[in-house]
Amino acid sequence: MVPGPYNANPYAPYGPYGPGATGPAAYATPHQTTNGLAIASLVSGVVCCLPPLGLVFGLIALPQIRKRNQTGKGLAIAGIVLSALSSVIMIVGLVTGVFGEAWRGFQKGVEEAASSSSAFSLRTGQCYNVDGEMEAETSDVLVVHCDRPHEGEVTGGFKLTGFTTWPGETAIDDVAEKRCQDIGQAYALDSWAFPDDVYDFYYMPSRASWRAGDRAVTCAFIVDGGEPMKGSLRSDKTTLDAHQLHYLTTMNPIDDALNEEPEEDADEDLAGNREWAGKVHGALTGASRSLKSHTWSPAAAPRVAELVKELDTSAKEWDRLAKAADADVFWEHYDVAYDGTYWESESEARRALDLAATLDSGTSA
Repeated sequence: MVPGPYNANPYAPYGPYGPGATGPAAYATPHQTTNGLAIASLVSGVVCCLPPLGLVFGLIALPQIRKRNQTGKGLAIAGIVLSALSSVIMIVGLVTGVFGEAWRGFQKGVEEAASSSSAFSLRTGQCYNVDGEMEAETSDVLVVHCDRPHEGEVTGGFKLTGFTTWPGETAIDDVAEKRCQDIGQAYALDSWAFPDDVYDFYYMPSRASWRAGDRAVTCAFIVDGGEPMKGSLRSDKTTLDAHQLHYLTTMNPIDDALNEEPEEDADEDLAGNREWAGKVHGALTGASRSLKSHTWSPAAAPRVAELVKELDTSAKEWDRLAKAADADVFWEHYDVAYDGTYWESESEARRALDLAATLDSGTSA
């Protein structure tokens, strides 16, 4: 026979009176439970967003407690009182708009936190604001939608190469100024839509960030002294149709050539001025050929044809300027040639192509 398990407690498991006993243990009072809805009522009353639910739980819990002889009456009453007070506060907040204002403030805070970005991680096409002076050293900016007022718009960027050690701010400035100007011109091809108070700008590495491996230059447009921009200044192949793009890439080289006029006039540097006049002549004849070679929309075709005639007339004057025998002859044709670069049909051609038809008709607010 296998012995049974040893029980160290002589009264276990039946207690001191044994099975079937009629002593006190057999008539012990059952343990009272706490009503679950009473607990739920109190919790819902404490949680500010659930006060009506706590009130309902409490009202249901009270009759259940009496019927089932449960505990929790105090919890239910406390839940009802707290829920009633919270409900009143909620109703007042909704009526007065306090909650709505608080929610809008919360949303704005979340939006700004999500939009906060490093100036070194800005991407082409993003618009942003700076907390403080735009020209001061900065690392954090607030990215905003370009339809909202903003101080800056990113035009692109590049990596500095060819420097094995920290080159100094002056050396970086020399590179960044020219590169960012070219990037800006390619980003905003429609120069007629460009506001007068917006300029090229760039963020470059500091000595400290250079040691950490930073070689990035971020190019941007910024407002200098005027009202914030509203709307994007971007006009490139991502925003223009084929006709607009062809027109601007054809006509812009004329402005580039005109802007290369020598600082010294023809009396001091006739050869340099004749060379410059030859570049303008070449830009005019090139633009004429390019405009003729493109198939324009029915609305734009006659306007562009008129512009081509004016370009050809202007090109003849600049050819005379480029071939001037001396400074006197150069000055004789200078004003006529320059006046001939204002073409009456240009605005009409632009209007037909849905481009800016007047200078500085851009998006600055």
